[in-house]
Amino acid sequence: MANAAILVIGNEILSGRTQDSNVAFLGKELAERGIRLAEVRIVRDDQAAIVAALDALRSAYTYVFTSGGIGPTHDDITSAAVAKAFGVALERNPEAVRRLQSRYGEGELNAARLKMAEIPEGAALIDNPISQAPGFRMGNVFVMAGVPSILRAMFEGIRGTLAEGPPQMSRSITLSVREGDLAEGLTRIQDRHPEVEVGSYPSFTEGRSLVTIVARGVDAHMLDSVMVQTRALATELGAAIAEG
Repeated sequence: MANAAILVIGNEILSGRTQDSNVAFLGKELAERGIRLAEVRIVRDDQAAIVAALDALRSAYTYVFTSGGIGPTHDDITSAAVAKAFGVALERNPEAVRRLQSRYGEGELNAARLKMAEIPEGAALIDNPISQAPGFRMGNVFVMAGVPSILRAMFEGIRGTLAEGPPQMSRSITLSVREGDLAEGLTRIQDRHPEVEVGSYPSFTEGRSLVTIVARGVDAHMLDSVMVQTRALATELGAAIAEG
């Protein structure tokens, strides 16, 4: 199964000023293509940090998707960092300039906006139908905008180039029980089904302790089996089924 990592770039994410929604979108889209999202990192607008993260992630995963840092301002340094990570020059891409010219009127394509046409040598452009400023692919790294609507539009353009495997599916059930009471039984269920990811997520509602058990995998029969065994565990513990 192909796997992937996401590198979120931007001080505004780390400060809490901006809430990231791109990870949830990419995670869902990748799962539907059978690509396992294995890691997410968030780094500051710092070239050394971006390069170090890229070097670690691109050697460990089938794909790396970055979001943020490809705009026109001084802190948009992702493109330069990618070029440094791959050991290539950052150059003004003629096709990227042409696309920007189609967006901006006479005299509006200033030096700051032309910065968005600076692309690592040898990279393939990723279409941006919203603002025309392209993302790009370098090796197994896809560099995309941080603005959610633009990232989603960019992803539509690259979706068909990604590997495709059995889609990730999930099953869930919510029990009225304390998580610690389930731990031993869930461990046994997980051990019997190593190919299924079994997670438990506690919550507290109206004075009740609830635990949602989620099973994820590519085999529907295995997922159903995990749910059957989880229901049997609930019966054994005298736990009521709240949902699922």
